[in-house]
Amino acid sequence: MSQNSDTPSSSSNLRTIAQTFRLTGWISFWIQLVLGVVSGIIVLLFAVFSQRAGSPSNNPGTSFGVFLAVCGILILGGGIYLAYRYTRIGRQLLSSNPSNRPRKVETVQVLRLGLWVNLAGTLVTLLGAQAIVGTLVARSISPQAITTQFFDPTRIISGLDMLVVQANTNTVSAHFAGLVGSLWLLNRINRS
Repeated sequence: MSQNSDTPSSSSNLRTIAQTFRLTGWISFWIQLVLGVVSGIIVLLFAVFSQRAGSPSNNPGTSFGVFLAVCGILILGGGIYLAYRYTRIGRQLLSSNPSNRPRKVETVQVLRLGLWVNLAGTLVTLLGAQAIVGTLVARSISPQAITTQFFDPTRIISGLDMLVVQANTNTVSAHFAGLVGSLWLLNRINRS
């Protein structure tokens, strides 16, 4: 950080922190991006196919869960941006001009923002998962789903329903990766 003096020891420590920021930022960025894109595609497919008339996925509980899943993916976009920002902070820390380096306080604020964004995304996505899984459990244990005498297609759990559960799991995993990256970097800064 710019609070350090330019002694060889502090320069080496600064270079190590900068490299840690860049590496952790890129790892977090790519994990979140890949999981977020996969989740987004699955949820988009679900939204397209569930709009068909008579789709068994047209259920108010599932719709609310998908809404929360989409919100979790949108919040994940903020987490992806912040992971990319960590790489830029790492680059700035390597600057030979000390005035171009971010201050420690500013860097900690960015990391805390990353923590809050990923915590909020995790909460929203978990609430969405609870709504979707609750709806699917209610469908699976309903009396009409057990008996074959009165076949009701709205009680069938489709593969697309399970893909939405997988998309939620991917989104929670992506937020978890963002949390781990932010916590790791915050720990590295506080030790310096």
